[in-house]
Amino acid sequence: MLPTRIAAALTTAIGLSLAATSAQAAAEAPYLSNSQFQQCLNGLKNSSTFRGVSSSTFENYRPSEPDPSVIASLNYQPEFQKDVWDYLSSLVDKERVEDGIRAKREMADTLRRIEARYGVKPEHVLGVWGVESNFGQTLGKKDLFQSLATLSCFDRRQSYFRGEYANALKIVQNGDIAASDMKGSWAGAFGQTQFMPGTFLELAVDFDGDGRRDLVNSKPDALASTANFLAKRGYRSGEPWGYEVKIPSGFWGSNSRKDKKSMSYWRDKGFTLADGRPLPYDLSSAGLLLPAGLNGPAFLVGKNFDTFYSYNASENYALAIAHLSDLIEKGDSSKTDFITAWPTDDPGISRQQAKDIQQGLINAGYDIGEVDGIIGDNTRKAIQQYQTSKGVFPADGRAGQKFYRLISGDQGISSQPTYQQNQSNSQGGSDSISRLIQQQDGARQVTSGDGTIRIIRTDTGK
Repeated sequence: MLPTRIAAALTTAIGLSLAATSAQAAAEAPYLSNSQFQQCLNGLKNSSTFRGVSSSTFENYRPSEPDPSVIASLNYQPEFQKDVWDYLSSLVDKERVEDGIRAKREMADTLRRIEARYGVKPEHVLGVWGVESNFGQTLGKKDLFQSLATLSCFDRRQSYFRGEYANALKIVQNGDIAASDMKGSWAGAFGQTQFMPGTFLELAVDFDGDGRRDLVNSKPDALASTANFLAKRGYRSGEPWGYEVKIPSGFWGSNSRKDKKSMSYWRDKGFTLADGRPLPYDLSSAGLLLPAGLNGPAFLVGKNFDTFYSYNASENYALAIAHLSDLIEKGDSSKTDFITAWPTDDPGISRQQAKDIQQGLINAGYDIGEVDGIIGDNTRKAIQQYQTSKGVFPADGRAGQKFYRLISGDQGISSQPTYQQNQSNSQGGSDSISRLIQQQDGARQVTSGDGTIRIIRTDTGK
């Protein structure tokens, strides 16, 4: 989590969650002078920014060398654009919804007490937790002191990161979190709900009563701190974040989330819920959100959506929290799509499907790194090469449902989106691809009762 003014400037570089950081590994790390780094740290130690940090604390956690990879991440420019439906499908899939439903059940008493104190709906807290760290499963592995010290001494935004470096040291100095647990994203966000150190000092709370604000090891502390953050950003108790809506015929408008209108205004314009029911009366005012324009899903969003946005300055990010929270509240993971389809013939893929694609590429001889379900530049480049080798046009490197069916050997149904292949290179189709994957170690083809052909990994059984 970054302050909005910083997050807006660094959204492309920093990404929107821990999931985005792994995709940045392909960026080339620059050479950083260690002597220059140590001179910088000497200056920081006695600067006004570090006035509240003792000399012993500073030296105890002083990095021995900079980490060039965080500068690469800071300046990362993605080679491939990620559409909103890809972003949402990777963050809000069946697996994450089921994890959220389970977390709601396990943390029910804590969530009730959090709602009583801060007025924040349990599902909204869970939505943030799920998007930020996959319910605590992905906390980040970067040493915060080394990362923030490096960002404090090299490249841009040094003033901001120096403040966060000092704040991180204060957290350990205060005894809230052990130094060994100060690990997170390359930009300094850490814990179950990925607070920046400055946000931690401002808003973290000790909810479990052990005398420490531990957002790494204490789920109650992390979830209550998230609720406190949302409450302090203007969250309105008893209001929904908004709704998916149906745009009336003939309406012309633009994406204008900040231009809030009364619900009577939208009713008079002919707006209804996406399923045709009348707009509810539980939202005081709302703005129109059109993530993919007038031809895709449309939403009327209120103040609580804005508080999601304040957590990380991205409307797509806020929509992921909103959508995940709704599905957790429904308690049903069978359908994770919106009612209105995205304007594409190639919908996004789930994380499991992403892992299957990566395994298929590895089986086909492509060196893309580990199978992690995160489609980064290395995976996209391999997809492009694979598409070219199979005569697929265009070879766009996109990991959507089309490519998933292609590499898994699924013939699909005629009504499903299929690739256009060059006539000179279309012989064999996905049958030849199935054979190619079968030839690799650790994979075999299975045909189900309905005729669906799938490739499964025999080393894991999945």
